[in-house]
Amino acid sequence: MTFAQVTQLLPADLAGALLIGRVWRGGAINGPSVVVVRNGEVIDITAQAPTVSELFERSDLTAFVRSAQGESLGPVQRLLDSALEAQPDADVPQLLAPCDLQALKACGVTFAVSLLERVIEEQAGGDKSRADALRASLLESIGADLSSIKPGSPEAEQLKQQFIQRGAWSQYMEVGIGPYAEVFSKSQPMSAVGFGADVGLHPESKWNNPEPEIVLAVNSRREVVGATLGNDVNLRDIEGRSALLLGKAKDNNASCAIGPFIRLFDGDFTMDTVRNAEVRMVIEGAEDDFRLDGASFMREISRDPLDLVSQTSGAHHQYPDGFMLFLGTMFSPIKDRGQAGAGFTHHMGDRVTITSPALGSLINHVHRSDQITPWTFGVRALYNNLAARGLLNNSNGAK
Repeated sequence: MTFAQVTQLLPADLAGALLIGRVWRGGAINGPSVVVVRNGEVIDITAQAPTVSELFERSDLTAFVRSAQGESLGPVQRLLDSALEAQPDADVPQLLAPCDLQALKACGVTFAVSLLERVIEEQAGGDKSRADALRASLLESIGADLSSIKPGSPEAEQLKQQFIQRGAWSQYMEVGIGPYAEVFSKSQPMSAVGFGADVGLHPESKWNNPEPEIVLAVNSRREVVGATLGNDVNLRDIEGRSALLLGKAKDNNASCAIGPFIRLFDGDFTMDTVRNAEVRMVIEGAEDDFRLDGASFMREISRDPLDLVSQTSGAHHQYPDGFMLFLGTMFSPIKDRGQAGAGFTHHMGDRVTITSPALGSLINHVHRSDQITPWTFGVRALYNNLAARGLLNNSNGAK
C-alpha cells in the first residue's frame, strides 16, 4: 500500500486531527490499549487513560490528547497495512473498535429514503422478491416528498392522519415522521469490531446490506466529544418479518463495525462538519465482479444529530459510561445482483469501504457471524487485564 492510499484511510487534514483509538497488544500485555495518533505515529497512553470511556470524561480532553505522553507503537501506516492483510503481522498491534465501555446505540429511519425502504421490508414480510413492486406502489401512493416533512410537526401529523384513513400507516412511518425517533441497542459494550476486521451476517439471512453511518461519541454528561464511522450490518429479511425481531436482526457476532479512529471535536472539526458530511460506500464482490458505489448526505437527515442525542439520553435515561450513537443512513442498496428484480444482498467475502473526508475510511469484509471468531473479551475480561497490568489505580481520572 502506498502512502497516498494510506492517507485516504485517515482524515484528509490528518496533521490537525485529534484521533483516539484502541489496539490489541500481544506479548506480556496481551490486551487492549488506548492510543492517540500524533504526527503519523501511534502512541499508547493507557497508563494515563485505561479506557476510552474514562478518557472522554475529562474536561481538558483536547489539551490532554495533544500532550499526553506514552509509548510509541510505530507508524499508523504499519497498523493499517497489517489490518488489511489476509494474515495480519503478529508483531503489529491489531486495530480494535475505538470505543470500549460505551453503550452501542443506533437510530433508524432518520432519512426519507431509508423510511421508504423500511416500509418496503415490512410490507414484503422479509421476501426480497416483492420489493420492486412494493417500491413502485408506495412511491405512487405516498403522494408527498417525505424529505420535506419535519418529524413531529403539524404537517407530519396531518400526513399521518391521511395515511391512517387510507389504511397505509406503518410503525416505520411513526418513527420516521412522528415526534419520537427510533433508538435501539445495536450491540453490547466491547462487542464492536474495528478497521480491517470481518463483519458478520446471521446464517439464516438471505436479504441484507451494510449501512454506512457517522457515529457520535458521547460521554456520561451527554456531551458529544467526537465522531467516527460505522457499519450497522442490516438483515432486511429478518427485521422485515417483524419489528420485534430487531434484536435478532441487529445484534449478532461482529454485526457492528466502528472505526478507524474517533476524531475529537476541536476548533476545526465540529458538529457542523458532521451535519454537512458526505459518507460514501463501495461494495466489491470477492466471488463475482459486482461493484456498488453509493453515498449518504448528512444534510438530508430528518432530525438534527443533537436532537437524536437528546432523545437517546437525558432525565429519562442515563449512560454513566457514555454511548456511541449511529445516526442512520439514506443509503439502502437496491441494485440487482444477479437476476433482474432480485435486488442487492451480500455475498461472502464482500469488501465494504465506508469513507468520509474528515474521518477517513472504515474497511471490513463480510462473512457469516457463526464462522467469525466468537466475541469473548468483554467488560470483565478488560478489567481483569487492566488489573493484572497495574493500571486500574494509575488513572488521573476525569478533570
